[in-house]
Amino acid sequence: MSTPADPFDDSPHGMPGDSGTSTATIEREELREEVEPGDRERFAHYVRKEKIMESALSGEPVIALCGKVWTPGRDPQKFPVCPECKEIYNSMRSGDDS
Repeated sequence: MSTPADPFDDSPHGMPGDSGTSTATIEREELREEVEPGDRERFAHYVRKEKIMESALSGEPVIALCGKVWTPGRDPQKFPVCPECKEIYNSMRSGDDS
């Protein structure tokens, strides 16, 4: 019985009966951000802090400034801010100055 050919051997001769080809595995690190299906359409919405705390304790859904109703569970830092919530929030803040 003969010993198997070393796939990392650069020698052009190889083993007897060898076709001259070899296979080697090249490992590379691939960084992917963990996202779930539909995450590309998701936004971070504006909700009162106390409502988020209540939801965390009770499991009840919250209502964002834009009207979206959902139960918070994902890290809002991973998503862009909802443009509608941001517009409503900014209009509320500018109303405070009058």
